[in-house]
Amino acid sequence: MSLFPMFVKLAGRPCVVIGAGNIAESKIESLLLAEASVTVIAPEALPRVQAWANAGEIRWIAREYREGDLDGAFLCIAATATSSVNRAVFAEASERGVLCNAVDDPPFCDFYFPSVVRRGELQIAISTAGESPALAQRLRKEINAQLPQDAGEWLMELGRLRREVCAAEPIGNERKLLLHELAHREVCGLEQCPSRMRAKQHAREHGLTVGAEVTK
Repeated sequence: MSLFPMFVKLAGRPCVVIGAGNIAESKIESLLLAEASVTVIAPEALPRVQAWANAGEIRWIAREYREGDLDGAFLCIAATATSSVNRAVFAEASERGVLCNAVDDPPFCDFYFPSVVRRGELQIAISTAGESPALAQRLRKEINAQLPQDAGEWLMELGRLRREVCAAEPIGNERKLLLHELAHREVCGLEQCPSRMRAKQHAREHGLTVGAEVTK
């Protein structure tokens, strides 16, 4: 089965995690990083999960899963150590049209958690569609070792410069070509950085304004 790769905005969306042990902890953390509204249902929880609940970062309902717990959820994660419970969660999710991931049980997943390399807003996600999480993790380590640590900061500066160019130049092939060129150049916050200088040169040539510079 072919998967559709995408990055989803979860900020403020209700997400339910069934389970609060070792299996669930990393999944809860990934949802928190995405600023989701997280409810955890489990009779017991690891200290870190309890700390999130005490800090108000998640809502923890200290009991076993019950049918109806997915009411209003956008997505859910079944992360208990009991496969029958996880599959019951998946069954309810399917009935309600809620996206579900039953951890380590690929046939009972609507989506998979990829291995991710992060540098700020830059994310590189690797999925094997549940066939070999170990391979995905190995590839993540290899990419992580090769990707510069400051790639996130570079992306932020490139994004600022892109917004300046887009505000100054109308949509068209010229703008597209320039943005691709800038993505291959060194960019930083300094006015003298190569990409920013190239953008200003382009603006002068076309009678445009980029950033604080007013062309004549």
